[in-house]
Amino acid sequence: MMTQLILFNIANGLIIGAFYALMAIGLSLIMSLSDVINFAHGGFLAVGAYIAYTLSPYIGFWGGLVVAPVLTALLGLIVEKFLISRVYGRDPLYSLLLTFGLAFILEDGTRMIWGAQSVPYAVPNWLMSPLSSQYFFLTGYRLLMIALVAIAVGGLFWVMNKTRLGLRIRAGTLDLETVSVLGVNVRVLRNLNFGIGIYLAGLAGVLAAGQLGLQPTIGASLIMPSFVAIIIGGLGSLLGTLLGGLLIGVASALTSVFVPSGTEAVMYVMMALVLLVRPQGLLGEEGRF
Repeated sequence: MMTQLILFNIANGLIIGAFYALMAIGLSLIMSLSDVINFAHGGFLAVGAYIAYTLSPYIGFWGGLVVAPVLTALLGLIVEKFLISRVYGRDPLYSLLLTFGLAFILEDGTRMIWGAQSVPYAVPNWLMSPLSSQYFFLTGYRLLMIALVAIAVGGLFWVMNKTRLGLRIRAGTLDLETVSVLGVNVRVLRNLNFGIGIYLAGLAGVLAAGQLGLQPTIGASLIMPSFVAIIIGGLGSLLGTLLGGLLIGVASALTSVFVPSGTEAVMYVMMALVLLVRPQGLLGEEGRF
């Protein structure tokens, strides 16, 4: 019985950790290139989830899963062009205040449009069915989420290492001025990088809506653990950020078995320990992807 309980919580931890990882990787991308701490990231996650909720009656679950993150990314491109880009090169306090205010705007906007109450996000019944009676917590939807996160992260690694855009982003995290001198349009590069980060937030939102339910504060509950994942994994390391997200997800889930009151505190304890032993994070190396 205890073994099954532990396996159940590990599975839950991996699912939640996957959300943290998707969020954190998008945050890390934006922070590494643009030096903007995007507190509005959770708001974009919620917007992506609500867009999928709105579209799914017309284009189905799978259509919403494909289209909603793309539309969220387009919104991110617009926001970056007309708002975020205005604070580049200024004191970091400007970007902090801007994205902090934007987070409230997005949350209140979703509340005004779709209401303050939780709404059900329809997932095909066959995906929600347990794969076996013994391991009832393993459903097709959970396996789908893990697979999609793996595909998204793998695709991002491919873009960063095999495409001209990814190579320019990587170079920009090391020396943006030199990249500009070499003829790269830094404004466009930052815009596209921001869009990629927001796309990941939108994808995380659609997946989270089917697992956690949909309410305007869904992004706010995931944003702080995502920052913790970045610190634990190391800013500038996508692999480290992925590892950090999964670690805090599993650690929080296992803590709930033995010390339920410490479920949230354990991730901050882990962060403090990592900062004491290895301040740059587990795989931290500035500019490393």
